[in-house]
Amino acid sequence: MRTINIGLSEEQRQGVIELLNRDLADAYLLLIKTKKYHWDVVGPQFRSLHELWEEQYQALTENIDSIAERVRALGGYPVGTAEGFLELASIKEHGGDIPMATEMVSRLADDHEQVIRNLREHVDQCSDDFHDEGTADFLTGLMEQHEEMAWMLRSFIEGEDLKADGKLSTGKSKVPVKA
Repeated sequence: MRTINIGLSEEQRQGVIELLNRDLADAYLLLIKTKKYHWDVVGPQFRSLHELWEEQYQALTENIDSIAERVRALGGYPVGTAEGFLELASIKEHGGDIPMATEMVSRLADDHEQVIRNLREHVDQCSDDFHDEGTADFLTGLMEQHEEMAWMLRSFIEGEDLKADGKLSTGKSKVPVKA
C-alpha cells in the first residue's frame, strides 16, 4: 500500500476518519428518517412537508456522498452497512412508529440539532487534536447546512403556536411577530 503523505500522521488521519464515519452514520440515519416521514406524512401540512423533506433528503444524500469521499481522501473506508450506521449513530430510530406530522417535524429538528452539536465538537477536534483544518472547514459547511434545515423545521413547529394577531398562543410571554 502506498504511504499517504498529506501532512497528517497516521494517527491523526485515523482520528479524523473515525469522526467522519460517525457523522456519516448520523447523516445516513437522518436520511432514512427524513425519507420515511416524507412517505408517511398526512394531514393539512402534507404538501409543504412532503416538499420540504424532499429538498432535505436530497441535500442529505449529497452530504453523505461527500462525507464518504472525504473518508476515502484521507485513506480510510466509509462505514457502509446498516449495522455499522446504527452502531455509530448518535441519533436513534423510532421503528414501527408513525407519529403525527408535527411530531415528525419535532423529531427531525431534534435530530438535526444533535448532528449540529456533534459537528461543532468534531470541528474542534479536527482543528485542535488532529490539526486537519481541511476537514474542520468541510464539517463547518455541513454544520451550516444542518443549522438551516433545523431552522426550517423549528419554524414550521413555531408557526403552529401563532395566532392571527402575530402573538404566540402558548408560553409565558407573548412575543409579537413583525409582518
